[in-house]
Amino acid sequence: MNKCVFCSIVSGEKEDFVIWENEKFMALLEIEPAKPGHCMLIPRQHIDYFFDLDDNLYAEMFTTAKKLAERLKVAMNVKRIGMAVVGFSVPHAHLHLIPLNKENELFPPSLFTKANLEELRMMQERIKAQLKDI
Repeated sequence: MNKCVFCSIVSGEKEDFVIWENEKFMALLEIEPAKPGHCMLIPRQHIDYFFDLDDNLYAEMFTTAKKLAERLKVAMNVKRIGMAVVGFSVPHAHLHLIPLNKENELFPPSLFTKANLEELRMMQERIKAQLKDI
């Protein structure tokens, strides 16, 4: 099994475009950006799936992202910073921060279709059944 590329960056084995770091997190530029200034916030600790982060690290990651987004917005002279969690390209939890200036820059309307109402009702019941004890 190949070593995680983000872990290689955290350990210093692999050089990357790190823009900020502290004892728990690193922020680095995306090498295949959706927009200029697109970066990722990663925990130093290897955790594959974003929702496997413990509650404290999860909350701290979003608080850190908020602080970084404020500065990234100014640095890139944009109106907003978009955020996305995908999790398939690298098996290490990461949060994308993407500079944006207008609607639909990140998700073009062609990706979306109007849902069938009956399918929505069925999906609603299916999901509600899983959420009833929360």
